[in-house]
Amino acid sequence: MKNSQSNGKTHITVSHLEMAYGDFVVMRDLNFTVEHGEVLVIMGGSGCGKSTLLRHLIGLKEPAKGDILYDGQSFVQSSLEEQKKKLRAFGVLYQGGALWSSMTLSENIALPLEEYTKLTPSEIREVIAYKLALVGLAGFEEFYPSEISGGMRKRAGLARAMALDPEILFFDEPSAGLDPISSSRLDDLILQLRDSLGSTVVVVTHELQSIFAIADKAVFLDVEKRTLTALGNPNDMLRDPPNDNVRRFLTRDSGTD
Repeated sequence: MKNSQSNGKTHITVSHLEMAYGDFVVMRDLNFTVEHGEVLVIMGGSGCGKSTLLRHLIGLKEPAKGDILYDGQSFVQSSLEEQKKKLRAFGVLYQGGALWSSMTLSENIALPLEEYTKLTPSEIREVIAYKLALVGLAGFEEFYPSEISGGMRKRAGLARAMALDPEILFFDEPSAGLDPISSSRLDDLILQLRDSLGSTVVVVTHELQSIFAIADKAVFLDVEKRTLTALGNPNDMLRDPPNDNVRRFLTRDSGTD
């Protein structure tokens, strides 16, 4: 069982959030909190708005209604400068790893360090080596993404996401395209990094094995009701499902939505 690093202080607050594309409402009246050091999983079937919610959380899409707060401060109502400062405290791992194929792993990880810090080239090399070692890729600095496996690319993407020592790590379907063993290793790595770095972690996934392995808390986005219909630990939800849609989702055959 996971050892939550939560300190009991609220890190993220989602308040009456409505997500929409034009007149089409994806989800309405979303309300939940995430504590410092918690792992939150955003789960639900295809088309429910999991990745859309992630885009709202990292500032890529504005809410139709409602608010998102970090440490009690509204991100939506903050100035552009304040938003940019907050965004530098985020680390994001996209589905494909989103590495630049024409750059080595070292060059990929160096990008945010060169843009947002005043570290010297030798200091940047030290940080790169440390981050790659954290994800089990020590010695792979000069490899190109095409020269390593899919699981290794995910870990390299994670090393880049951690480059600036983020307060919050966001993952969009981290296990997508991975075999079960690589997926399990990535789950273990997410928990190890949370424990060692103390970061809050938000993960979008529909993979049951990952949901039960890593989540301290999960939110279930119900595509039929277009709102959040369950909030809590997924293992508790499995034992005592709050509704039929959650029960069906958590007891379905692995590999289906």
